[in-house]
Amino acid sequence: MARQLEPAQENPFIELGRLLSEESYKRDRKEIRLDNIVIDILRKDDEQVVIGEVKKSSRFEKSAMMQLAFYLSRIRDMGVEAKGELLFPKERKRIDVTLSPEIENELKSAEEDIRKIVSCESPPEARKNRYCKSCGYNEFCWA
Repeated sequence: MARQLEPAQENPFIELGRLLSEESYKRDRKEIRLDNIVIDILRKDDEQVVIGEVKKSSRFEKSAMMQLAFYLSRIRDMGVEAKGELLFPKERKRIDVTLSPEIENELKSAEEDIRKIVSCESPPEARKNRYCKSCGYNEFCWA
């Protein structure tokens, strides 16, 4: 997103995620685009707006939770209070996410770290980690 870089859309993990999102939760409104975010599911429970993020597995639950927290924060900045749900259809698992003060502090810290990296003349030296093999940006690091 910074410097107009986007993940490789033909990445099999991104394609799988897109297919999983399309085929799951068919009664809900899908793929809402707001600025630079794409909300997988949007619905209203009673009077509460609910934003759902569909993931293949809960293996990277923490990063998925932070992604959803970022979406909730952005939507709140637009004047809409919402709650979030991480949805793992293959596991039949659902996790509620709200913007608690702890999550907001963690999100702000992560955003500060990202801003520092983006403001650098060149990216930090690439280091392989457990996310690399499924990352849609891996060609930027290892090309």
